[in-house]
Amino acid sequence: MAAQALTDNDRPPDRRLGTLMEAHGQILAARGPFNPLSFSDFRDLLTQDLALLLPEDVPAEEMQGVHLITPDGQFDDDLYDLEQEQRLVLRTMARMTRGGQQASSDDLEAEMDQERAYTGLKKPQDQSVYVSGRKALIDMPAGPVGTVRKLPLPSSVAVFYQPIAYAATYDRWWFGCPICRWPMKISVQQARGTKTGIAECFHRPHRTFGAKYHFKISDTGAAPELKPASSAPSLPSGNDAVLFPQVRAAIPEATPVKDHVALTRGVWRWTTVPGLVEVAMYEALKARGLKPELWPDLDAYDLLVEVGSGRHKTTFRIDLKDYSHPILLAQKIQADEGDAGGADWLAVPDYRASSLPLLTRVCGEYGLNVATAGDLGAKICGKAGLSWV
Repeated sequence: MAAQALTDNDRPPDRRLGTLMEAHGQILAARGPFNPLSFSDFRDLLTQDLALLLPEDVPAEEMQGVHLITPDGQFDDDLYDLEQEQRLVLRTMARMTRGGQQASSDDLEAEMDQERAYTGLKKPQDQSVYVSGRKALIDMPAGPVGTVRKLPLPSSVAVFYQPIAYAATYDRWWFGCPICRWPMKISVQQARGTKTGIAECFHRPHRTFGAKYHFKISDTGAAPELKPASSAPSLPSGNDAVLFPQVRAAIPEATPVKDHVALTRGVWRWTTVPGLVEVAMYEALKARGLKPELWPDLDAYDLLVEVGSGRHKTTFRIDLKDYSHPILLAQKIQADEGDAGGADWLAVPDYRASSLPLLTRVCGEYGLNVATAGDLGAKICGKAGLSWV
């Protein structure tokens, strides 16, 4: 809250100060009376290591090395992921411990747009309706109002399409990420008296894959033309290559903000982003002659794949998770004592391979297997006598 207020120059000063003071009070309450922190020191620490805000006797854990504000004075959008991931963990913990009984679904669903969107998709209790609706959220996270209205979505889910966010607009234009198609973040940098516009996806891995561009600031009001900020990323080899994100357009073109809408950030982050990998894995397995099933039993887990038949049949129940902070996913697994939907495989996107050592240790306690999506696809194909690569 405080870091966003400190860096958001579009908000009135009095509102920014009010938010900073409120956040300072919450930090003081957490630190306790024996660990005072002046408002001035609190404000200064917002630009430094997040662990410094904690009392010395509190282990920093995943807060160590995390910065709320980037060196160029911008709020780090990856912290949005951290906040939302913490909410997911806290909901699960509340369900397990509140009054010694499970929390009501209404209490939990109210926490995030994503949960309410899933509820809307599940309401008809129709598997085909659920799959078509969820695929619509993945395939079109933003677009013209007229087109969005025609998507196979109930009204309770369609409300999560909102006008293009201010942070993703330049003048009267927005740009869709070439990977996920959601509006990219727009910022303006000034160096040596020259202003340069930057358009980049809010999801860091997509930026790594090339979803980051520069554009010239025009005085004529013409639509900006994007130029890649770096050379195209090198393509991976081996199992990772099969599900490597496909860039849907060479360079995104400016689209008018008028009469266009986009999913709220929570639905995009927790449905569209991981859904790209889920659907890619489904299509890759199907293209190789297998018969995978997407989100079986109204999303008990993400993929069901059966190989062989009779006594020789092997079943893969797969739940795919895309957490930017693996320790939070590990905590959720511990709270759920494995996978809540009954999956026996936890898959992470290939770009989250660094999380495997931690997740393997935690998941092993509950008999839950762990692999990257690419390696798991290769394992399934190998079991079926097929080639993955």
